[in-house]
Amino acid sequence: MPITRRSLGFIAAATPGLALAQGAAPPADPRLGVRSTGQATAPVTVTEFFSLTCGHCAAFHNQVWPQVKLELVNTGRIRMVWRDFPLDGVALAAAAIARALPEERYEAFIGTLFQTQDRWAFAQGRQIDELARIAALAGMDRAGFDAVLGDEALRRGILEQRVAAEREFQIRATPSFAFNGRMHSGNLPFAQFVRLVQDAPRT
Repeated sequence: MPITRRSLGFIAAATPGLALAQGAAPPADPRLGVRSTGQATAPVTVTEFFSLTCGHCAAFHNQVWPQVKLELVNTGRIRMVWRDFPLDGVALAAAAIARALPEERYEAFIGTLFQTQDRWAFAQGRQIDELARIAALAGMDRAGFDAVLGDEALRRGILEQRVAAEREFQIRATPSFAFNGRMHSGNLPFAQFVRLVQDAPRT
């Protein structure tokens, strides 16, 4: 999904006075730490920048990711890293909930959100309530859910990481993928994904 003026306006409104230090240390809040799957020693690290309300991101996760995991992650060819790139307030809320869950539930939860995106992300006026129902299935009660949504530090941390990624990688659409740092955007079909893994720079 292309980055629009509306999504840029959302970031500006949500992070007044945002200033990022270059080369900042890893976040102290473990909820903002790396979310990944696969072997740390894999020759290629693929980093995906995604928004949980992006239809193209959902298409990749629902149609392509299962084969990527089976044939590339589980065989040790790649390590997959997920980085939040929320395009709107609903995506930011969903990202915060996902990161507030125990780390081992993260992948399954974002997978569920992508599989049910039509049910919650576009339910006008009911997005938060629908998101709360899905979070409950992952073990987060409504009080915990509301506490996460009210956690300004967590939301700000996610947005700071988004702005840092935009500056570093010049991201203009979601999903975007970095194959050992080499960027490609769009919902990649599996065959193209494999070619990009093969062509990724080795260090």
